[in-house]
Formats: sequence, structure tokens, C-alpha cells
Amino acid sequence: MPSQSLLLTREPTWLQNRPGLRHSLPESVASWTYESGSLTRRLRSYYGNEVKVKILYHRRLTPFLSERKLLGQPEHRYCLTREVMLHANDMPLILARTIMPEQTIKSAHRNLSHLGTRPLGEVIFSYPDLERLELQIARLPPSDWSPAALEWGAINAPVWGRRTVYAIMHQPLLVNEFFMPGALAIA
Repeated sequence: MPSQSLLLTREPTWLQNRPGLRHSLPESVASWTYESGSLTRRLRSYYGNEVKVKILYHRRLTPFLSERKLLGQPEHRYCLTREVMLHANDMPLILARTIMPEQTIKSAHRNLSHLGTRPLGEVIFSYPDLERLELQIARLPPSDWSPAALEWGAINAPVWGRRTVYAIMHQPLLVNEFFMPGALAIA
């Protein structure tokens, strides 16, 4: 079986979003975690067109157990997994991992499987019926990251992230976004 992630060495421990959690997060982390719009749009409002997507991993594989549960996928069902780094002038801003079940890709008329270097947010926030179903938060120590991710993200301290279950035409997809210092520095 292929590795479940090029970024992560293990499945993160995710916390359910609950009342009061926002106030226990550092202000910059809360600002990004609870951003309701496109993170790409927010990054571009600061960095302009310097924000680019570097594709790190794009293939079908079996998601982590909690990802399968959130998406309602059977144990051996493969999903399209896309891991990318959003960066500006080679400064890492966000590492992202998206899990897309086949039915979601079909419902979105295959737009999701052919993103290339287009940011996912540009596509999914263009759907008028996009729904946000669930939000979870994690803080990953450097030991949870692969050696490649440590290098790409210049990770040397714990990294905060969020994972969001979205629905397009009532079909789910899962987006994990991890905030690098370059993003957290933006007000």
C-alpha cells in the first residue's frame, strides 16, 4: 500500500471545534482557523500574485482512518489526495492536504481532479452551494511531519492547522490546512 501522506508521518490528533476553543488559540492562529473565506484570497490580498501553488503529491490512495470516517468512505476505498504548498517568493505559507472521494469529483464535473497549480480555494469557493459541515483543529509537533515536509515548510516548531469538511452538491471533501509562520505573520 502506498504511503497515506507525503507530508505527515502519522495521522494528526484533531480537536473538535467547540465553544471556547477559539479563545484558547493564539490570536494569529484563531484568525486563520476561523477564516470563512478562501485562504488563497486572503494570502493574495497581502502578497498579490506572488502566491503560488507547488504540487507535492497528487494521486489516489486510502485516506487515514479519521478522514475515511468524516467522508463516509469504506476502508479500502481510494480517494484522490492532493498535497500542496502555497508559497510567496519561495516562503512557505500553507501546507495543505485535500481528500476528494470519487463521487465528489463526479458531482463537481471533474473540476477538482484537474486543478494543476490552481489553488483549490479558487475552485470550491466559486460553487454557489458550497457548505462547510465540520471544522477541527490540531497542533502538530515537528515529529508528525515527514523529513520532506520539514524541509519544504522550514518546520522547527509545532504547527497549527485546521481541517474542514466541505460539501459541493451535497458531496463531501476534506481540506487540511497547516499555517506556516509566513501566513501567521499576516494580520
